[in-house]
Amino acid sequence: MKAKTTLLLLGAFLFINTWGQNSVLKLYPNGQIPNSGPSTEAEIRDSTDIVRIANVQVPDIAVFLPSRKYATGQAVVICPGGGYQRLAYDYEGEDVAKFFNSKGIAAFVLKYRLPVSNNLSDAHVVPLTDAQRAMRLVRLNAEKWNIDPNKVGIMGFSAGGHLASSLSTHFDYGNPQATDPVERLSCRPDFSLLIYPVITFTGDFQHQGSRKALVGEDAQLMEYFSSEKQVTEQTPPAILIHSSDDKAVPAKNSLVYYEALVEKGIKAEMHIYTYGGHGFGLAIGKGHLATWPDRVIDFLKMLNE
Repeated sequence: MKAKTTLLLLGAFLFINTWGQNSVLKLYPNGQIPNSGPSTEAEIRDSTDIVRIANVQVPDIAVFLPSRKYATGQAVVICPGGGYQRLAYDYEGEDVAKFFNSKGIAAFVLKYRLPVSNNLSDAHVVPLTDAQRAMRLVRLNAEKWNIDPNKVGIMGFSAGGHLASSLSTHFDYGNPQATDPVERLSCRPDFSLLIYPVITFTGDFQHQGSRKALVGEDAQLMEYFSSEKQVTEQTPPAILIHSSDDKAVPAKNSLVYYEALVEKGIKAEMHIYTYGGHGFGLAIGKGHLATWPDRVIDFLKMLNE
């Protein structure tokens, strides 16, 4: 009888601890991950102060949904930064997703593969491939998740901002002939939220660490992945957040992308704070800088009008 009671209590404990948790969906549930082969690496998680993930082997999205009562219909896929060598997964991902939920916005943290892994072919396309797939996957599940499929955007921090801007300038509208229903859907973001983003790979203000990790010294790829040079009339609206004293990724990265958007007549907004350096995340407890998420929400409300 005691053993049975223990099992019942254990079952109740497991139920309590799994009910209400956010689900995690693999991007490629059939196990056929593009540009990926056998690896001797294993995923590494370091949670010394924040959760940092390296050697991503199986990309996925973590699903964070607001209550249906307050849902705005908007959704955002979040790309944490880390120089294309690791992911600041909670600091620039999960924490931000929870903030969006508090505003009625669905959020999805993308755990994307990193080009420095040893099992990838054409490694420079791998993060973008994962971001494209994530956008399509969110749209496929839009009805279930109470999302408007025409209000799905991309967000990125630092190198994740480069990935977000790359998706905003290198997207397609889906392949209607694809056997996989996910691939039939558009991966074009409806908006982009770029937070201290890496933008250029060709200017003297580039972030060399991100550039070397993604494209090395290939001049053609540097041009292709310099997002300010790839803006067209179809590039989605964007808000850019940066600080004047960012020494790692100078604010000029945001400036050149903003100018390219304005030149094409695309809605664009930019806020450059006087302080903050690089990698300030939500800037909790950092005075005026901590108002930047409110500027993003104002921008999303404007788009939702």
